Amino acid sequence: MKENVIKTKSFAFALKVVKLYQFLQTDKKEYVLSKQLLRSGTAIGALVHEAIQAESSADFIRKMAIGLTEANETEYWLDLLFQAAFLDETADNSVKIDITEILKLLVSIIKTSKQNLYK
Repeated sequence: MKENVIKTKSFAFALKVVKLYQFLQTDKKEYVLSKQLLRSGTAIGALVHEAIQAESSADFIRKMAIGLTEANETEYWLDLLFQAAFLDETADNSVKIDITEILKLLVSIIKTSKQNLYK
């Protein structure tokens, strides 16, 4: 069976977000923004997982689109945490590379799926 890249990357990203959340809570004593990041950052993988089991192509696209929304929100929280100095440049760069890649994958998947739906 072929590896599902978005499923693998979104799950790995969720694990990274969980670890970042733990760091922000224990080391930085940041409780509000980190909780928002945890919710949106882990939701991406959950929605991708749901989409893979979708009942129809339209349902697949809808769930991937919600995942894209969560990915955009996650990028926002990461930017805010960096600008507020809760994340240093190294930590920010690490997660930014991942979320940017996930965003690009989701956009591509949705675009291709929509094209295939209307053929």
